[in-house]
Amino acid sequence: MTDTATMAGLDPATLADVLRLAGSPDLDRIQEQIRRTGGCSDPIHLQGSTVTRDAVTGYVLHSYSTDTEPGGRLRIACGNRRASRCPSCAWTYAGDTYHLIRAGLVGDPAKGTPHTIRDHPRVFATLTAPSFGPVHNRPGNRPCACGTRHAEDAPELGTPLDPDSYDYAGAVLWNNHASDLWRYFTIYLRREIARRAGLTQKDAREQSRVSFGKVAEYQKRGAVHFHAVIRFDGPDGPDSPPPAWATLDVLTDSIRAAAARVAVDVPPAGDEPTRVLRWGTQLDVQPIGAFGHGEEITEQAVASYVAKYATKAAETTGTVDRRIGNKEALALLGVPDHPARLIAACLDLHALYPDRKLRDWAHMLGFRGHFSTKSRRYSTTLGALRQTRADYRAAQQRAALGLPDPDETPEATTLTLAHWTYAGHGHTPGESWLAANIRRDIQHNRETAHEALADLRQEGEHDHE
Repeated sequence: MTDTATMAGLDPATLADVLRLAGSPDLDRIQEQIRRTGGCSDPIHLQGSTVTRDAVTGYVLHSYSTDTEPGGRLRIACGNRRASRCPSCAWTYAGDTYHLIRAGLVGDPAKGTPHTIRDHPRVFATLTAPSFGPVHNRPGNRPCACGTRHAEDAPELGTPLDPDSYDYAGAVLWNNHASDLWRYFTIYLRREIARRAGLTQKDAREQSRVSFGKVAEYQKRGAVHFHAVIRFDGPDGPDSPPPAWATLDVLTDSIRAAAARVAVDVPPAGDEPTRVLRWGTQLDVQPIGAFGHGEEITEQAVASYVAKYATKAAETTGTVDRRIGNKEALALLGVPDHPARLIAACLDLHALYPDRKLRDWAHMLGFRGHFSTKSRRYSTTLGALRQTRADYRAAQQRAALGLPDPDETPEATTLTLAHWTYAGHGHTPGESWLAANIRRDIQHNRETAHEALADLRQEGEHDHE
């Protein structure tokens, strides 16, 4: 069996479970359940039942129970946004983020933004952390300060030239306060806009709004930075045009001035000195142009970029994607030296700054904020997008079962009674292998469909030439 497992690329335990599944009479239903989750890596297991009745007659229109399912359980997708945990659910989350960001750039009435929003001044801004010590890098055509021309995938990129002098405490405290820095940035941004418009803050708010959607990303050195779409709106949000004074230059200058003003004080504790946390000097602000107008930063590119990083976290720096309770775990988990030192700094500083919960967020290198956030009027919400998808699937299910559509026949009311309980999560080794293959097939089909649509669009463009 060992030789067979090696040939198949599977360990003996996984191969044995795959063979068990292959001989199971429930294989087809197990595959169907996994496929309905999109090949989720860690599905939630539910037990229970649901009954749909005619609200007037009480007649049972449909009933379902997990008693007839393999193992007496129903699998549903975990919904985790982290690609390291579940590539399938992360793909869905990235898609939702893409549509959320794109709706705030090109407009989508179904998502709460008119198409006229493309005429509003908007920029793509990147706010970074300051330096905590020199690190290995690739400075253009020049060699690194260590004298080496590093390859793009060199493991030492982002690691300190001198780990012993690197400010690890400052790095994790900065990550830990990054959300506070962003909050103060948004406050100062509105003040700077009012100043440049020659208005009071109250008058500026009555004439315009500033909307944003942002995502956090870890640099190789383990420091968080933010990418944000920042947009001028009118007083009623995206439905109204911004005033004449709300120009791209005003927005750009205000962003730079606001970032320079932000300062968060961290009091001394133990051997740690007083710190004043600020944004780094590498502030990038670029106007966003409409697709096809020749600009370097387009709407499509920005939405894709933000969605890409919405599913990533600190594990991209070499750390792990779950909590670490002590330093001994670092060696057992094989965490590289640089992220291990950052995690150790979080654990050491926890007692000095207990309200910052550094131990709880050590695996995130101190960062405790949301990775993807937006202002209220930027566009739709992730919850609304999930509800739209759920409504669509519910309509499909009603059609398949022959149940009345409440939109088409409002008089045919139904009553659904359901009872569900949590019954575990995850896969057996063989089911994990099966889910990975199903997920790969789904991804391949999506890519094929995407390429076919692109070809059709190109053919359509040629036909109109």
